[in-house]
Amino acid sequence: MDGEKLVKHSYTVPCSSAFRDAVSVLAKAKKVNVADLARSVLLVVDYYTIDAYADPGEPEPDDRETVFLKSGPSEGRPWRRKPRLQIRMAPGFSVQMIRKALNLALAVEAGEVNIKPLTPAQEKAALEAHAQQAIKSDHALVQAAEEMERLKTIVSVLSFDPLPNGVSNRSDALHVLGFPPGIRPDFNIVKGRFRMLATIHHPDGEYGSHERMSQLNAAVEILKAS
Repeated sequence: MDGEKLVKHSYTVPCSSAFRDAVSVLAKAKKVNVADLARSVLLVVDYYTIDAYADPGEPEPDDRETVFLKSGPSEGRPWRRKPRLQIRMAPGFSVQMIRKALNLALAVEAGEVNIKPLTPAQEKAALEAHAQQAIKSDHALVQAAEEMERLKTIVSVLSFDPLPNGVSNRSDALHVLGFPPGIRPDFNIVKGRFRMLATIHHPDGEYGSHERMSQLNAAVEILKAS
């Protein structure tokens, strides 16, 4: 819409080095970038035609490129990784759909496929299909973010050492349950956190600990009373 800024998403598209090079050569010949190629196909070809087209797939295990790390402790060291294309365009597309769109662009350029422009009705249907795909993608991102937060909580709690003097105050209780200091979480959230951690630390479990389980119980009682 007018006045609204389009937020672009950065896609990493693993592909064979031959496919990457062919797409890059075509983009250069057309004086556009790779994202423009993908975007053009996605705009003028209906969703189902692209989806039914061949996906060139990921590179073979022996098809790797060497890059040099630019930051971190290993800065400057070579790293063998999958060849890929880096593309920035609107969110909501799968990597497979982008690869298929680029493969279709190569086929059109080679004269192997003849694409007719969409009729207004087809264009409307394609836009609706893209919108549905974006909704599914956004939902998947939300679920992934929630799962990441859950895993972070588990990791942070698993890594703490039991308090040497036990749980004696609210600050200790928040620490044991993996909450930041000073916050006042709703007790339903506390109970949910306790149940999750109890499945890990219960003495009957593979990673169980009597000491940690005892401190979890004490932490819940303190937060319940405060």
